[in-house]
Amino acid sequence: MPAMNLSKQTPLLLLFLLIFQLVVAQNKQPNILVIFSDDHAQQTISAYGSKLMQTPGIDRIAKEGAIFTNTFVTNSICAPARAVLLTGKYGHLNGLKDNAPGRYFNGEQDQVQKILQQANYQTAWIGKWHLQSIPKGFDFWKILPEQGNYFQPDFIGMPNDTVRYKGYATNIISDFSIDWLNKRDSSKPFFLVVGEKATHRNWMPDTADLGAFDNQEFPYPANFFDDYKNRKAAANQDMTISQTMVLGNDLKLGIDYTKPGMFGRMNAAEKKLYEGYYKKIKAEYDLIKGDSLAVVKWKYQRYLKDYLSTAKSLDRNIGRILDYLDKAHLAENTIVIYASDQGFYMGEHGWFDKRFMYEESLRTPFVMRYPGVIKPGTTIPNMVVNIDFAPSILGMAGLQVPATMQGLNLVPLLKKEPLIKPWRSSMYYHYYEFPEPHRVAPHFGIRGERFKLIRFYGKDNSWELFDLQNDPTEMNNIFAQKSSQKTLQKLKKELLELAKQFKDQEAVEILEKEFQTSIL
Repeated sequence: MPAMNLSKQTPLLLLFLLIFQLVVAQNKQPNILVIFSDDHAQQTISAYGSKLMQTPGIDRIAKEGAIFTNTFVTNSICAPARAVLLTGKYGHLNGLKDNAPGRYFNGEQDQVQKILQQANYQTAWIGKWHLQSIPKGFDFWKILPEQGNYFQPDFIGMPNDTVRYKGYATNIISDFSIDWLNKRDSSKPFFLVVGEKATHRNWMPDTADLGAFDNQEFPYPANFFDDYKNRKAAANQDMTISQTMVLGNDLKLGIDYTKPGMFGRMNAAEKKLYEGYYKKIKAEYDLIKGDSLAVVKWKYQRYLKDYLSTAKSLDRNIGRILDYLDKAHLAENTIVIYASDQGFYMGEHGWFDKRFMYEESLRTPFVMRYPGVIKPGTTIPNMVVNIDFAPSILGMAGLQVPATMQGLNLVPLLKKEPLIKPWRSSMYYHYYEFPEPHRVAPHFGIRGERFKLIRFYGKDNSWELFDLQNDPTEMNNIFAQKSSQKTLQKLKKELLELAKQFKDQEAVEILEKEFQTSIL
């Protein structure tokens, strides 16, 4: 038998190996990293055009991937949004409709991480969980109890032990996330959710960011002094900057740092910096405290400065995680998603907080980097709802989406593939939590491309209709106008259809009873 000529075979062998590696790379399941923040408003993100602050970390994801300009939530409140992320189902079906104490999330139901885990993904959740239950379907978890604390936070780790850690929560969550990525089983793709505490109330900045925006005077929203005319529920809420926001815990005036609680957790150096900084702020307040109008304006400025300073650390740590992916050579095969549990009011309607179906809290930021699929600098205007997150994550992993999930799979949209049916042109919303803590009436509604119809029920029984094209700040309720009746009837019909489609029996019963009465 003649001897093999290796010199002739080597180029062919190398070519074969190269082709094999390319095929393997193309078929390799992507890593999926979701950074999920709390109460982070689109209005404060420079990728969305904000002039309030720069957010280079979040902007980088958008520049290297896509920014979704019309992403909405099913229920603008923290725990239910997390349940939707995991299940792809509305709260009335996944069992979590509000933040009420003792309202535990049922971890036994189908969840995105369980399906990924069964498909050989290594799964982890690190940071804020807020579902009053132990995570299921994660190979690793390390979570804040309840809301958690900004300084010296406790974390519950596996199997169920609680340990207090030194430092600032946003930094620590990044530390834990990077540590897990370093130690993970690198033979498997990973699914990691980084649950951020920021920017939740009471907006406690890292000491490095105290005073970061003190040289800025922020413009007041056009409807900051909203009179809530023809909007009964808006008039009856308890979430105004003027009345609800407190000088103590919220704006950090007159704090006793020796008492237990969120401020008592600080170490000596942190307390010294906070006491010194807010002593100067207290002096500012003392100069104007006799002028009620000046106080309201001052509270708004202080709110934004603390909120944005807290967001500054959030964005910095997002950049830090992205840098780690680069250095660890993970960026090319890792999908990175940034989103928040809902939007937030930055003074619009005179408010902070969320809950209402108005645009500022209905919208959530959503940016995604998907190497090899999404072209850098892409803008996606299609209407996306947070029930789409779970099915889309499964779609990106190449897995089948369970029929129980109510959202749409974004992958065909991202890959610009032909759609089986037209994309949605409207979305459905339902908020439940009343009366505590902010006295926002329960309501459901439909948000289309131009019009929004809201049905408040219970104590503040009323309807609201807005033309978003001509009234983007939602100040003019046109429900009773004669010229609106044709549009109104069309929207009412579609609202009932959506309530039925998403199996919201409570809303269906309210609507059918009302429509039957109006017919009679």
